[in-house]
Amino acid sequence: MRKRTSLKENIEVKGVRRFSRLLLALLLLALVAFILLFILENQQVVALVFLGYILPQLPISVLLLGALLLGLIVGPAMGMLVVWQRHHRRRRTNAS
Repeated sequence: MRKRTSLKENIEVKGVRRFSRLLLALLLLALVAFILLFILENQQVVALVFLGYILPQLPISVLLLGALLLGLIVGPAMGMLVVWQRHHRRRRTNAS
């Protein structure tokens, strides 16, 4: 049987949800503002050379944000690979 909640409890839960959404929206807005400020402050153009390959001249902010995004993709992918290998090894050990 489902417990009935009072009107006061229902209002408190909705208030907490609204506050959480507002806090999340403010954090996202602050993050966007920080990224925009970072991009505007780092407009110096540089040429990057890596292993003989020359990238086109880009602002420092673009290169740094690209490196950040690459790290955000590669890091979790490597973690997932380790977890998959452990799972595969465990299944192979249990099967024999």
